[in-house]
Amino acid sequence: MSRAEDLGGPIPDSHHAVSVALPLWQHVIGYEEQEPAVVDKMQCGYPRFFLHPDVVKLNALADARLAGEGETCVVFPSSAAADRCVAYVSERYDVESRVQAMEWQQLTAVILPAEKKTAALKFWRFGGEIVSSRMALAALNALAGGKDIGESLPDEGEAAKVKLRHRLAELSGQDVADVFLFSCGMAAIFAVQRVASRRCAGLKSAQLEFPYVDALKVQEEFGPGVHEYLGGKSDPVEDLKQRLQNESLSAVYTEVPSNPLLRTVDLAAVSQVTRQHGLPLIVDDTVGTVVNVDAFAFADVVTTSLTKYFSGVGDVMGGAVIVNHRSPFADYLREGLLRESGDDLWLEDAVVLEKNSRDFVDRMQRINRTAEVVVDFLKNHPKVEQVWYPRDHFRREYDALRREQGGFGGMLSVSLKDAEAAAPLFYDALAISKGPSLGANYSLACPYTLLAHYDELDWAVSWGVKRDLIRISVGLEDAEDLIKRLEIAFAAVS
Repeated sequence: MSRAEDLGGPIPDSHHAVSVALPLWQHVIGYEEQEPAVVDKMQCGYPRFFLHPDVVKLNALADARLAGEGETCVVFPSSAAADRCVAYVSERYDVESRVQAMEWQQLTAVILPAEKKTAALKFWRFGGEIVSSRMALAALNALAGGKDIGESLPDEGEAAKVKLRHRLAELSGQDVADVFLFSCGMAAIFAVQRVASRRCAGLKSAQLEFPYVDALKVQEEFGPGVHEYLGGKSDPVEDLKQRLQNESLSAVYTEVPSNPLLRTVDLAAVSQVTRQHGLPLIVDDTVGTVVNVDAFAFADVVTTSLTKYFSGVGDVMGGAVIVNHRSPFADYLREGLLRESGDDLWLEDAVVLEKNSRDFVDRMQRINRTAEVVVDFLKNHPKVEQVWYPRDHFRREYDALRREQGGFGGMLSVSLKDAEAAAPLFYDALAISKGPSLGANYSLACPYTLLAHYDELDWAVSWGVKRDLIRISVGLEDAEDLIKRLEIAFAAVS
């Protein structure tokens, strides 16, 4: 999906694809600026940002059945998620709304003024408590009087969830009872945020290293705020120490490694600080993966997106939270997550995730090897200014977490010389799939800063994230094939 004519097509070629083709640099800008020539061609998108067509149909059905004049509906997978949306739109936007059950499974509609729908969609995006495309399709069929897969799949779906929990427990070295499943990775982070915030109501959190955009938004949108110790300007650990001399916090968040700069904070040093001050340390290992890094060496709880490397196929959403059973907060976190998890991972999605993840370890090890070859090629290319990769940046901090057979992951970021002119030419000519997301079995590239921070570019640049940075997620292709494709793309740069 790298040709201009592929714009808007699903990546992969699946009704349930979680990425969408944005083959040209200008397509990314057009998407961000909502140009009709781009958005009208989009058949799908990342599900938290772009409502799947079946989700649109489900919302329309709710409109027809439940909404009054001038009202509209956004459907959520549970009454608890819907209630949280109602509270969010009231507190943040002073919007009055109400909930009503859809009379199928736990689906619940939030009903609000049509002109205020964007407020509910912000909750959908930042909270991640979404109705998946499979769940929406099943609901549409059942509510139309057709086959109700919700009645025929429970045994298979619940068995798949059990297998997923056991698989994640075995990989992480934690207890099965401490593995919690969610509708996506952001829903997992949101659940932990609720538990951590409730323990210390009214206190801000802290974010170490520049994170994936919505990992920060969760802390901004659903709590009293966050201190951004994002690295790049000073030592985030020292900044944290200084802050804690004068202010209490609710929790400390970070990623291993960070997205998109692939930096790893000194978790050993951070954990000493958080233990001293009685703070939970919350780590997301989506980019590093549990195959490569053992965040539990220092983290109290680990979040991860199962949508990415764990699945690999790119046709299903999912997330997980795993509590470190050795943490002094284990009992509190476990009990809190039992209240907050809601079991919103749809049964069909669990079945697909279980199947997709059976070869997770083997896939990840192959991706590790290929990515290193690609990084070496890029580092030695005369048109490349900089490559970010955990093997070569913050290596000591990463190695402190790296498992005995672990590698450095499949994600890298690159900036080109004369990037303003060169990056669009390179990106347009790069013959691999191009669109949002990462961690697929196929390589996937995007102009990350434009895609994630288009409305706050100066802020992102101030933290060291270059405007024209290109993020590449390496897949299962042969290294030689990828390098040939990169060489052709470089040839397009004058």
